[in-house]
Amino acid sequence: MNNYAHLNVEKRGHTAVVTLDNPPANTWNRDSLSALKRLVADLNADRDIYALVITGQGEKFFSAGADLNLFADGDKKVATEMTMLFGEAFEALSAFRGVSIAAVNGYAMGGGLECALACDIRIAEEQAQMALPEAGVGLLPCAGGTQNLPWLVGEGWAKRMILCGERVDARTAERIGLVEEVVAKGQALDAALKLAEKAARQSPSSVTVCKQLVQRARLQPPAHNLIHEREGFIKLFDTQDQGEGTRAFLEKRPAQWKNA
Repeated sequence: MNNYAHLNVEKRGHTAVVTLDNPPANTWNRDSLSALKRLVADLNADRDIYALVITGQGEKFFSAGADLNLFADGDKKVATEMTMLFGEAFEALSAFRGVSIAAVNGYAMGGGLECALACDIRIAEEQAQMALPEAGVGLLPCAGGTQNLPWLVGEGWAKRMILCGERVDARTAERIGLVEEVVAKGQALDAALKLAEKAARQSPSSVTVCKQLVQRARLQPPAHNLIHEREGFIKLFDTQDQGEGTRAFLEKRPAQWKNA
């Protein structure tokens, strides 16, 4: 695949495996954030990709977030640029048309955790630690953390983590709903790939519409979205995948999806 700064990209079947590789702590910078936005656009255009798995290089860090050296001199122009880059990159990740899975293989701090929050599903290794510590250095989570975290864990735990700077381990994260699964050290990527394989057995056309509907629930009450659910159901009859899925079921064979 194309070159993306600090992102190693490998295609495994219908899954794109993205490894953040910026030693020593896999921090995000201008180049990698711009690259992530471009990568997601490229993956959206690749009809053979149904899922995205993102993880960190090495055994210690998923990602430590932003490089604080960027903000040390108090330059508001730099701050403005970085907040826009973070927001655009992780909003693109959240809007990826397929299933996105964060394989959290170590520390996920600040923008690192916000990257995981932008994914559909999070699988953490047992040694992982997660936090949004920005207020402790006079900043705040600016890449979706204040909005996405309460949706997953509730207002109380979101305030513990953001306002009090509380760090959580993997088991606590699972208990409060921050991650969906905890696995042994070194097993997050394999677990994420197995889940991605399950996603690949679903109609990619259906997955795209279902994901949009689920995420709409964050913004609007169910009564408003029920009509969109019915409209989406009907629109799927314009896709090749709808006919293929129904025929495959009746013929007792695996479906051959076209993502179209």
